[in-house]
Amino acid sequence: MTGVQTGGGATARRMLLGSHLRRLREAHGVSREDAGYSIRASESKISRMELGRVAFKVRDVADLLTLYGLADGTEREALLALVGEANAPAWWQGLTDAVPSWFQQYLGLEEAADRIRGYEVQFVPGLLQTEAYARAVMRAGSPSASEEELDRRVAVRLGRQRRFLADDVTARVDLIVDETALRRACGGPEVMSAQLEHLLALAERPWLTLRVLPLGMGALAADSGAFTVLGFPEDDLPDVVYLEQFTTALYLDKPVEVAEYAEALDRLAEAAVVGGPARDLVRRVLRES
Repeated sequence: MTGVQTGGGATARRMLLGSHLRRLREAHGVSREDAGYSIRASESKISRMELGRVAFKVRDVADLLTLYGLADGTEREALLALVGEANAPAWWQGLTDAVPSWFQQYLGLEEAADRIRGYEVQFVPGLLQTEAYARAVMRAGSPSASEEELDRRVAVRLGRQRRFLADDVTARVDLIVDETALRRACGGPEVMSAQLEHLLALAERPWLTLRVLPLGMGALAADSGAFTVLGFPEDDLPDVVYLEQFTTALYLDKPVEVAEYAEALDRLAEAAVVGGPARDLVRRVLRES
């Protein structure tokens, strides 16, 4: 390898840098324990570095590259330059009190992804929510939260959507929404009507493929409930499955596991309506609401 791609956000860059370090370590037959010893760290820290789950120190990366046989050269320079990019502050840094630690990784992955596929059964997906609908969802989930807390949480959700408002957006989003989510009143009739109108407007955007799984097709739904599969432009980064739970989340990147969820999405997509029929279904729900 003679160069290092640096596309995507800081999370993707950490993952990319960690992937390079892992391959170099394995190519030179160095154990994680020995690598950790060389930088005065534990084996578990090396593991977290290689997974892109911690910030990097230039000194640590430089020492590891020397250990792995990259004492100089353009590849070493490129990897060291990537350290600064990988440690860049996230756009939500000023809102970390509104973002659970287990969700911060997802924000970084979503920002870096160029392919987002998902299935949602309870609510309209976060990327497609209006401000009022998002606030109603959050209020229902956290009835004791203050208005200030809700303001900050809503700000994070709207921040996630901002990249898709640009004219030059290149990411592609393919979301399957269960009809149940469209019929579940959230925030009152006016909020719900505005949300459905917003959904119809977004369905015309080239970056979004909206699919609706009609009522009666529930037997085809994945046992896990809602989930998202994220894909990245960098060849070195594996797809990641995101499974949100009540107070935590799971991130799966083993190819076998990812393939199972990708196949589930394919089955759901076959049963769902898309394009004009999907918009017609949303309009029918809107008329009946």
